[in-house]
Amino acid sequence: MTNNDILKKLRVALMLRDDQIVEILELVDFRISKSELGAFFRAEDHENYMECGDQVLRNFLNGLVIHLRGTKENPKNPNDVLAKHKAEIPVKEGFAGRAEFKASPKDDEKARGDQKPSKSNSAAKKPFKKAAGKSTPKIQVVEKVRYSNGNKKKS
Repeated sequence: MTNNDILKKLRVALMLRDDQIVEILELVDFRISKSELGAFFRAEDHENYMECGDQVLRNFLNGLVIHLRGTKENPKNPNDVLAKHKAEIPVKEGFAGRAEFKASPKDDEKARGDQKPSKSNSAAKKPFKKAAGKSTPKIQVVEKVRYSNGNKKKS
């Protein structure tokens, strides 16, 4: 696994934007532009791809510790910082984000185990109507059979 892969995975896992990564690197006095940072996230066969050096990854990890935990004088709760990152992510309309997605059963009434489903869903369905003018005779597929079960009834 390369340094670029590690940087990409941390970026996704911590829900960081490019400007936030630049700010994290500035916490340890390491200056980098967004375009240089974008080169680390490109595909390896892209012409502007750049290898992430050990120095960049080391400074990012040190800055990430300060960003999440804070300093000795001003400590932070890492969960609060991550929740803040999550809140800053814009939500697209019509999109239920992965973190907020909860599967719901198709029929809410069937999910209730303590009650029988009501007939409201069946009443909402339209009854089947045959096409006017086209009447087909009903074909009997199975012949009628009499079962006696060995009992002889007196008639």
